[in-house]
Amino acid sequence: MPGILRTVASRVAPVLRGHTVSQSANMYTRPAKEKISFVESSIACAVFSATILGPSGWVLAHLEDYKKRD
Repeated sequence: MPGILRTVASRVAPVLRGHTVSQSANMYTRPAKEKISFVESSIACAVFSATILGPSGWVLAHLEDYKKRD
């Protein structure tokens, strides 16, 4: 029975999919036009870290307050 379903699915799937548009990304393999300085990359890392770790740190710091509300 699984063999029959697999055969039917393999023949029906291309018909149901129809014509799909394939998308391709524009990839450039050249070096960057401008070099990013150490200060800029440090600021970017700090902002990403604060964005990700800030809310989770807030929740963990106030975990007891959240427990008391229940």
